[in-house]
Amino acid sequence: MRSAHTVAQVRAAEADLMAQLPDGTLIQRAAAGLASAVAQRLGRVYGAEVVLLVGGGDNGADALWAGAMLARRGARLEALLVADPRADALAAFRAAGGRVVDLLPPQGLVVDGLVGIGGKGPLRQAELAGQVRDREVVAVDLPSGVDADTGEIAGEAVRADLTVTFGTVKPGLLLARGHVGRLHLVDIGLALPAATVQALEDADAAALLPRPHAQDDKYTRGVLGVVAGSQQYTGAAVLSVGAAVAAGAGMVRFAGAPHAAEQVRARWPEVVVSHHRGSEVVNAGRVQAWVVGPGLGTDVTAAAAVEAVLAQDVPVLVDADALTIAAQHQDWLRDRTAPTLLTPHDREFARFGDEVGADRIGSARALAQELDVHVLLKGDATVVVGPDGPARVNTTGSPALATAGSGDVLSGGTAALLAQGLDPLDAGSLGAYLHGLAGRAATGRGASAVLQAWPARLQA
Repeated sequence: MRSAHTVAQVRAAEADLMAQLPDGTLIQRAAAGLASAVAQRLGRVYGAEVVLLVGGGDNGADALWAGAMLARRGARLEALLVADPRADALAAFRAAGGRVVDLLPPQGLVVDGLVGIGGKGPLRQAELAGQVRDREVVAVDLPSGVDADTGEIAGEAVRADLTVTFGTVKPGLLLARGHVGRLHLVDIGLALPAATVQALEDADAAALLPRPHAQDDKYTRGVLGVVAGSQQYTGAAVLSVGAAVAAGAGMVRFAGAPHAAEQVRARWPEVVVSHHRGSEVVNAGRVQAWVVGPGLGTDVTAAAAVEAVLAQDVPVLVDADALTIAAQHQDWLRDRTAPTLLTPHDREFARFGDEVGADRIGSARALAQELDVHVLLKGDATVVVGPDGPARVNTTGSPALATAGSGDVLSGGTAALLAQGLDPLDAGSLGAYLHGLAGRAATGRGASAVLQAWPARLQA
């Protein structure tokens, strides 16, 4: 599990460690790790051109000390100072043969040491960040202009090819992946508390993934009820049911409008199909979990179905149209005692009362606490949170997922994991992880291609 810690946690751990070490030890550890990563990126250090963008804080000092180490190995180092740096770091840089320049050199790998983890708000050097957009960039601790805690980008920010971070990953590095590039962690010896933010890695996903045993049958492997689709929107039912089948549910029961039911039966003959609608959907048979909402509509009949499903004492995943209905009847969610997982995108989230702000984790957490549910907030940086405990940020994904029906695949696959016994945090984070891998692997376009890629990823 990749762990991330807030700026406050990092600062406290740094202070504790610095009290035990000779002055300057921590910055030398960071600089050595940065110099090593830059050297690896360069391949050949001797004669290589490197440009340092240097601010007045610790990041600028890290860049200068690392620059001095690279200069002593024969690299040609130039530094553009945007503020007065630490005197000892600048002296070491110059003593090693580094040059201070007034204008951005046109060539060379760029090391971004403008702003550190304490930076907030718009980047003052926005123009400079734009000038290096097409250059190869290594960011020091995090790309300048990215908020370390929230991933907020208030205007322009540096886009790095490689980010070398120290001590621990910061949440913003997981939330602003498009600006981070490859992430390299340098251990500088911090003693850190339990992580407030986590991200699954391949080994974690493999460990969480339910796997059938010899003594299992279709009931012990999890029975999922799917309430989805309508006379008009049949595809949502087909995609959601298909993902549930692909994600390993032992049995899938579908309840919905006749036309949607016909399409599901034709596409997935292994699914038990009924024409129950409205409050009668819960009569489709016993299940271990429900998913309700994809393509369901928002009329009176759909609302009755949502109310009936939410009244059941089993885990429920609420998606799409069911979110719109539940936002108007939030007491249906508050009254539940069984686990509940909401899967909104940003616009659906806003129907519950507040826009998603710059702090995606904080926004999702507030809704989870208000309704006593878990929230999977979909987006480029998908987050999964409950009322308390760690938040998880999904690090897989692809632009291929930004297509109609992709969310139906996610909801069906994730609900199948709930039916197989995973709690909402694990089901949500694993579902998002596998959905992202399927999006990367999809060889065609559209949600059907994502669905077709899902089984292969489950077997990996």
